[in-house]
Amino acid sequence: MLFCQTICIGQNATITGVVLNENNEPLSNVNIVSEENGTATDDNGFYILSILSDTKVSITFTHLGYKKVILKNLLLGTNETFEFNPVLKLNTIQVDGVTVTPNGEKKVNDILSISPEQARKIPGANAGVENILKLLPGVTSNNELSTQYSVRGGNYDENLIYINEIEVYRPFLIRSAQQEGLSVVNSDLTQDVKFSPGGFQAKYGDKLSSVLDITYKTPSLFTIKGDISLLGISTSLETRAKNKRFGSITGVRHRNNALLLNSLQTQSNIRPSFTDVQSFMSYQFSNKFNLNFLGNISVNNYKNEPFQRQTNFGTFNAPQTLSIFYEGSEVNRYSTALGALKGNYYLNQNTTLKLISSIYHTTEEEYSDVVASYALGEVDSNPNSENYGGPTNTRGVGSQFNRSRNDLDALIFNLEHKGIHHKNDTKLEWGAKYTHEDIRDQLRESEFIDSLGFSVRPPTSEFINDQPETPFNAPLVAYQNVNAINFVKTNRFMGYVQIGVQKKWKEHNIYYNVGLRSQHWTVSGKKVEKVAQTVLSPRVQFAIKPNWKKDMLFRLSGGVYHQPPFYRELRDSTGTVNPNVKAQRSLHLVAGNEYSFLLWNRPFKLITESYYKKLDHVNPYTLEDIRIRYSANNSAKAYVYGAELRMNGAFVPSTESWISLGYLQTKENRNGRGYISRPTDQRFKMGILFQDYIPNIPDLKMYLNLVYSTGVPGGSPSYADPYIFQNRLRDYKRADLGISYIFASKNKTFENDHWLRSFKELSVGFEIFNLFNNQNSITNTWVRDVDSKNEYAVPNYLTSRVLNLRLQMRL
Repeated sequence: MLFCQTICIGQNATITGVVLNENNEPLSNVNIVSEENGTATDDNGFYILSILSDTKVSITFTHLGYKKVILKNLLLGTNETFEFNPVLKLNTIQVDGVTVTPNGEKKVNDILSISPEQARKIPGANAGVENILKLLPGVTSNNELSTQYSVRGGNYDENLIYINEIEVYRPFLIRSAQQEGLSVVNSDLTQDVKFSPGGFQAKYGDKLSSVLDITYKTPSLFTIKGDISLLGISTSLETRAKNKRFGSITGVRHRNNALLLNSLQTQSNIRPSFTDVQSFMSYQFSNKFNLNFLGNISVNNYKNEPFQRQTNFGTFNAPQTLSIFYEGSEVNRYSTALGALKGNYYLNQNTTLKLISSIYHTTEEEYSDVVASYALGEVDSNPNSENYGGPTNTRGVGSQFNRSRNDLDALIFNLEHKGIHHKNDTKLEWGAKYTHEDIRDQLRESEFIDSLGFSVRPPTSEFINDQPETPFNAPLVAYQNVNAINFVKTNRFMGYVQIGVQKKWKEHNIYYNVGLRSQHWTVSGKKVEKVAQTVLSPRVQFAIKPNWKKDMLFRLSGGVYHQPPFYRELRDSTGTVNPNVKAQRSLHLVAGNEYSFLLWNRPFKLITESYYKKLDHVNPYTLEDIRIRYSANNSAKAYVYGAELRMNGAFVPSTESWISLGYLQTKENRNGRGYISRPTDQRFKMGILFQDYIPNIPDLKMYLNLVYSTGVPGGSPSYADPYIFQNRLRDYKRADLGISYIFASKNKTFENDHWLRSFKELSVGFEIFNLFNNQNSITNTWVRDVDSKNEYAVPNYLTSRVLNLRLQMRL
């Protein structure tokens, strides 16, 4: 480990933007000067200026015939990019007290800014934006193979994701994190990351838990970037036309998770292949109108032929083992495509109008035939035995046959209008959106269980066997069987309006935002009753920044949040669609404080929050790996409460690190039977992100992320009462370490004949995933012991320690 050293190394940050006049026209040849550097705008008013990081800087914008603009007390973290678009008028403008800490500009609307540069550097089995989100106190994920996450007691379906204001979707059928490959967000293309874990504004959509708001880059220079590792390769290309009107950024990624999956306990011939292409393009037709395009094509192929598995579990005094031998294979394919157009029209200096249209299409196939022959026994603990560590005294011999033929075709169309109007310190925003969902789903799954030659039937009333008193002649059927064909269409009409005001109250700065959101939707389809429902969601945010010597901000937010059912929430465990499922409803109350301060002459921030959610019309669900299976009714009510603390800053000069702590409790009451823990009831969470370097070799960097969280409920066997099975999985403990050497960066210059001259960035390093080789589990496999009639919960362990090599470069 590399420890903190009190030595300051000069690092840079970047400020960029467009300078405009009162008519919203770009100004060329505007002089821009800081204490250390200077530049000027080009013909399109565009500028880029490099300034010192971790140091308060004042920047002056001057142009002949206009009054100057002064940006004071700008404080940026290392490698941070801040966008500032000043308007030069005939009257003097003084912009005072803008403080930007290492994690972005201070916000008052419950949106947290995260550095995309950190997301690209922090090591992880699924490196990227979601990887860094999982270090936040209210965000949990106990599966490093998955990019999905739960927020403050919610599930994976309760999170909104936007890219450049365009809502994006994930595949529907993926049931195992092994089948996940690439995040829907390409971190190489990302310019800005904003995240809200609750209490967000009315302009964001109808989900219960969180919003992830991603902004892709608008390129200013021609750049090629590459990232190569043992897990795959990604590359991105940025272009900018000479007239600055057209810009594009395109990313191509290919990933093969065999390195990680081969570290699992199941030995198999596995061939996972995940590829996607994303592109964001922008064309400036005039100073008043520009058009953007976002495109994404993704193909995920997962082929697996399992051979053998042995899992040891139990206690030290009574160790148990499960041995499984497999036959057969599974072949899954998930293909998705997204195309979106976004037009921005600047009506005048105060009003912006937007029109967004998008279409999303996914075709998903899950075909599998896997026979598993298992034996449950004790572990041979005799070190002199040839079978040391292997099974002995086997019992519970049986087999299990799983078969699936699932096909899904989904088409989602969106048409949306948004508007923003500024007047003095008031901001009015409104929007209207239409969504059409066309889902065609064929679900065919079956599971046969055989114990010592006897087929196990479902434990339902028609299969009660009381021989010899009554002859038993029930047919042989699968232990579990789902066979359904569904054609479902949903039409949604959504709208919102909100007003935000920022003003002075005595000597204090206050901000408030009041909004109202509504959605009306209809569900219909083949053999599906047509049902229409409507919901209203009022929301409010308030913040005050007292005129104190200490830089503090207090926030309070809340409101009603609805989640109208999507297709998966309408389908129960038998595959039957229930169109009468109501929108789940949650009352949010969030109180927070931000305290920004200097420690060791370096910027730090302490963020504390507490929250409470009251939920009704809850649609209960079970969680199997990452697959959610809903009961498709509103038979429960629930609650969530918790508190969080996060401190981040430059613990080591010119770096950013943080430590976060969180506690939550979430329980639900099904049909009035009493409260039990929900599947996401993860009580305590700690996340640490630490960056360091060797003082005498500052280009040798270290990145370390640590996660500890208490175990969640381990689920229950099929047909079992969840009120009986409330045992928890073991605690989740994981550490990922990355060490790299930076050969070239924007802060290093070389002679013309030097071999590194052509590189803007170049680094080589290695990563160690699961540094301490902890055995974490995500679910249990329930195995029947024929002799005792007991069922044992056998943990499904996740990946062990893995070494990865990585090369990153930018030309």
